[in-house]
Amino acid sequence: MNEEIKKLEPQSVWSHFVDLNAVPRPSKKEERVIEFMKKFGEDLGLETVEDEIGNVIIRKPATKGMEDRAMLTLQGHVDMVHQKNNDTDFDFDKQGIDMYIDGDWVKAKGTTLGADNGIGVAAAMALLSSDDIEHPALEALFTVDEETGMTGAKHLKPNFLKGDIMLNMDTEEDDEITIGCAGGVDTSIYWDYTEEETPNEMAGFKLTVKGLQGGHSGMDIDTERGNANKIMNRLLYKASSEVGLRISSLDGGGLRNAIPRESVAEVAVNNEAEFKKLVKEFEALNQMEFGAVEPNFKIEAEPINVPQKVMNEGEQMKLLRAIYAMPNGVYKRSTTMDMVETSSNLARVSIKAGKVEILSLQRSSVDSQKDDLAASIRSVFELIGAKVEHTGDYPGWQPNPDSKIVKVMADLYREKFQSEPNVMACHAGLECGILGNHYPDMDMISFGPTIRGAHSPDERVSISSVQKFWDFTLDTIKRTPKK
Repeated sequence: MNEEIKKLEPQSVWSHFVDLNAVPRPSKKEERVIEFMKKFGEDLGLETVEDEIGNVIIRKPATKGMEDRAMLTLQGHVDMVHQKNNDTDFDFDKQGIDMYIDGDWVKAKGTTLGADNGIGVAAAMALLSSDDIEHPALEALFTVDEETGMTGAKHLKPNFLKGDIMLNMDTEEDDEITIGCAGGVDTSIYWDYTEEETPNEMAGFKLTVKGLQGGHSGMDIDTERGNANKIMNRLLYKASSEVGLRISSLDGGGLRNAIPRESVAEVAVNNEAEFKKLVKEFEALNQMEFGAVEPNFKIEAEPINVPQKVMNEGEQMKLLRAIYAMPNGVYKRSTTMDMVETSSNLARVSIKAGKVEILSLQRSSVDSQKDDLAASIRSVFELIGAKVEHTGDYPGWQPNPDSKIVKVMADLYREKFQSEPNVMACHAGLECGILGNHYPDMDMISFGPTIRGAHSPDERVSISSVQKFWDFTLDTIKRTPKK
């Protein structure tokens, strides 16, 4: 089916996307895709450079008659979020993405698609490889590790780029022209607990929270989707108090920037019948609370052999209370724009063999609010004696209302599509904020095709939207301002 996708229009973009998706490219393991991008540039005979962290730059001279225009920097990240359904057998370190066409959408079979940010990268590749598109001088910046730390952008040298205007192609609505974004910080929590023998006459169960939509912890955080880790903790807290439950292990969620879809716990309970009843009632309660937002949500309670070890009961309640108190979802809305200002995503909870690991991501368009929220989470867990670390801090991107490229693209959008573009700041983290610190005089914009379900196995990209995005890109390049 991947070969059929190469036949879609615009063929140059889709063909490069298919080739890119054949290369395994998880965050922090980008060695193969770095070599792929370098070979791509070198095979075209273009100036190709790799920096110390793994970012790749490919430069192409202006076509005749466009030499007096500002140099454009086309920017995208080569890594992708790796998520799959539990019943999907797939090795992201070895396999390319298996894609298929479903109406107006390109999707992947049980995994993330990599349209975030593969389509933007493919569009830049199509421009670099073209021989019939008029353009000013181009440089394409392909960064590494955007999804788990924005490492490539952070370590980019101030003198590495030569462009005057940056087109970041990492936005996920084709009617949006993004001029600002949120910053973020990772909060990681580590705690040791005492294991003890499981009391006699308890029954063993495997609890599974599943069927949630998940999604991007920035773009989708205001959709009121369920967080598997918060739901599981609420259930464990209730069952601990009402029917006598002890936790043996728990594995919930995954990447910090993905809303967790599933959580699995192995537990021991005192009263098997009352526990089953409580689970059914709790499932029905949550289904009512979510309404139509999570139509496939369910909780399963499967009998298993009684676990040999469980968490100390007193420590268990301390942990469950701390997680209960942890903010999750939208924390504050902006008072100046119609958007989420500050949020938190409880991304990962692991309990096993005396060790607890909790990973979360706080975002905000106001740095002081981001730091305040992270500090409140730190305070909760330090009260129970946990070790708390803040890492991966990156700044937001402040909008520039006087941007020349914003005016060019907004006017062009109105002319081409006979509608008003949504010029906005987004709650996701874009590399523009970091890159703007390195290059404060560079004009920046972010745009892209319509992508749904990013950071989840439901990720998909609209075929017609990619054509719209490509046409918009070509006309934007034609109207590049003079130097």
